[in-house]
Amino acid sequence: MDGSAIAVLVPCRNEAFTVARVVADFQAALPNAKIYVYDNASTDATAEVAKHAGAVVRFEPRPGKGGVVRRMFADVEADIYVLVDGDATYDAASAPLMVQRLVDGQLDMVTAVRRAVGHERPYPPGHRFGNHAFNALLGALFGQRPADLLSGYRVLSRRFVKSFPAVSQGFEIETEMTVHALEQRLPIDEVATPYFEREPNSQSKLSTFRDGLRILRTTLVLFRDERPLVFFGFMAILAATASVVLGIDIVVEFMRTHLVPRLPTAILATGLMLSAFLALTCGLILDTVARGRREAKRLAYLRQPHDERAGEARMPTPARRAARRADVAKSIT
Repeated sequence: MDGSAIAVLVPCRNEAFTVARVVADFQAALPNAKIYVYDNASTDATAEVAKHAGAVVRFEPRPGKGGVVRRMFADVEADIYVLVDGDATYDAASAPLMVQRLVDGQLDMVTAVRRAVGHERPYPPGHRFGNHAFNALLGALFGQRPADLLSGYRVLSRRFVKSFPAVSQGFEIETEMTVHALEQRLPIDEVATPYFEREPNSQSKLSTFRDGLRILRTTLVLFRDERPLVFFGFMAILAATASVVLGIDIVVEFMRTHLVPRLPTAILATGLMLSAFLALTCGLILDTVARGRREAKRLAYLRQPHDERAGEARMPTPARRAARRADVAKSIT
């Protein structure tokens, strides 16, 4: 695949009314970047409009944002990736600042934190409430609360893109990227950017309840996979507590009379205590597995070059860095 210093990745499904504007805005903001539009099973003229606007158009027939992002990350070669939705709600003029923040800070991800412009509520109240709720949930589970977990506008390093094991199928891909960065302790940052109201002819593909449930499930599954000892330890505590509450009177009665007056309750309490020990054992075993998975992800991350393009691999390190900075500066000016 051909490569460039900066690649703008635009996943699109039925965005014929807005994709030309997105392409034009990013061409103006990043004049030397290459813009890729991936048509994700559109039923309108998205691909034709994007091609006419000057984008490189490719196709991912299986619907789902997670799937198309995984395909883009695999196909496109670049030093820096700008991932943005094709609905013209994100501010292209903020891209140079985000790219510069990534380069100057030697970061792996810069997330755009949406700030409404020109409209009091640019997206539905349910979406806004869900975003705040998931921000808080992720902060509680992983110890660091993002300002905008569900933002679809991100600038990513090559290291991140080529070592990110994307498995999500839909809009939960943003949650997966954030959790991956937090668990790997990658250098990341956030930048406040304007967020605009959708065009009247552009319809959101995000379902408040269906996709909200999928994001919640993904968050809990990722927590289970990344922190199994905490997850199963909490279950063990709940089961052990219930066992003690149910069985304490039975134990006291047995010590006093040597009789078991409530046999079904005694059996239930015993089963709950056994379940608690089983959950704790599972947590200990899976914690070892999770540690191995984290180490494998870290090694995959470290195998990617930090600040050089593939064609510059044999240049001395200072020369590689100078060449990369020159390419990035050329792309954003």
